[in-house]
Amino acid sequence: MFQPTTIAIVGSGAIGLYYGGRLAEAGHRVTFLLRSDYDSIREHGLRCESVHGDFHLSEVSVARDSAEIGPVDLVIVAWKATSNHLLEKILPPLLHEKTQVLTLQNGLGNCEAIAAITGPERVMAALCFVCINRIAPGTIVHTAGGRMAIGEFLPDSLGRKEGVAKLFSSAKIDTAVEENVEEAVWKKLLWNVPFNGLAIAEGGKTTDLLLADDAIVLEMRALMTEVIAAANVRGFLLDKKLIDWNIDRTRPMGAYRPSSLIDWQEGREVEIEAIWAEPLRRAEEKGLHLPHLTGLLARIRAACA
Repeated sequence: MFQPTTIAIVGSGAIGLYYGGRLAEAGHRVTFLLRSDYDSIREHGLRCESVHGDFHLSEVSVARDSAEIGPVDLVIVAWKATSNHLLEKILPPLLHEKTQVLTLQNGLGNCEAIAAITGPERVMAALCFVCINRIAPGTIVHTAGGRMAIGEFLPDSLGRKEGVAKLFSSAKIDTAVEENVEEAVWKKLLWNVPFNGLAIAEGGKTTDLLLADDAIVLEMRALMTEVIAAANVRGFLLDKKLIDWNIDRTRPMGAYRPSSLIDWQEGREVEIEAIWAEPLRRAEEKGLHLPHLTGLLARIRAACA
């Protein structure tokens, strides 16, 4: 079984800081590659207010350059897909001959982007079902969820996904193993496509406001139905019961701002290609027409222009 002892977090926003912080809290050797938060975390550490227990790491291993970190056993890529053009520069200094790379990113195409640099046999992906926001440098708030589902880009016999699942479980994170990671990505797109997308397309609405509008909920259901159809045509048979499940699990989140809404409101690039354009492209490759997703994509592009 794969048992990493050194870990690098690439992309230390809310997701990277939370999961990396939990691993560090559990005693694992974690180094964070940082940009804007470097000085704050180096001086004051990492703080997390969490429904699963607050923590403060007063001493955190940080670096501004991947060459400063050097080769590690496990690289965790947690930045937005919009930064994937930097992978070619960032990843190579972190690799030794047995290094594995785990992406926590949303959407489709991320495994392929990493595999182009490392080879597909090194790549894994994890889906994070969690509500986390970074509210200040080195400070994150975790309000709900936290479960992870881990799978491999290519099947292997090395016990990689089981080893990484054990790693996160040791940090008190609810972790499951997925046999097919692309199927798991499509399952997460059931939430990301409508909630991230409509939050922007409707002019900046949190999840509670989206769910309070019957017309928007109907559009959500139509979008989820199209995502299921796209997954099915790609060979992944998703159950339509997942539509109600995703809506029902979102209601307790309250006035939650999906990550894409935060990016849009704060003037950052939105993950348009990974979350909406690539799923649509893969569906159309199979001859499937998705009018609701096509329309939503156009609205998001217009809002982000």
